[in-house]
Amino acid sequence: MLKKSALLAGAAMLTLVAGTSASWADDCSRHDHAGGTVLGAIAGGVIGGVASHGNGLAIAGGAIFGGLAGNALSRDIDCDDRDSAYHAYQEAFDGDVGQRYEWEGRHGGHGYIVVNDKYRRDGHRCVDFSQVVWHHGDRFEKNGTACHYDGDWHIED
Repeated sequence: MLKKSALLAGAAMLTLVAGTSASWADDCSRHDHAGGTVLGAIAGGVIGGVASHGNGLAIAGGAIFGGLAGNALSRDIDCDDRDSAYHAYQEAFDGDVGQRYEWEGRHGGHGYIVVNDKYRRDGHRCVDFSQVVWHHGDRFEKNGTACHYDGDWHIED
């Protein structure tokens, strides 16, 4: 039971972040937040299904939570804060493994990123990273992977 709870908690955090990454562009470009909502719902449903081995309630719950989280985060994180974070991420991805790169936005958001590993996948440079973000007093943690292609770094969902 504890293992399943930990999986669901981890799935919820991944859903939160998956919904956020797609919705950053929507909010900053002044478009609606459908991208964050839809991507969050899809990721939440998939993660809920995987974590529960296909339980319909977990899939539905994951989709609902993911959609709500993706939509809410697309509205909450300030564009100026995202720009500050983006520059720290670029430095971290091109920097040294284990180095902590901090950022602070103009509207209260702040955090840091640490690259844990660098490697090549399918001919592209990739990194595994950990991040911590504080927004409106809440702390969010995520581990992820980013790969460099098409001239820029892309966070893999």
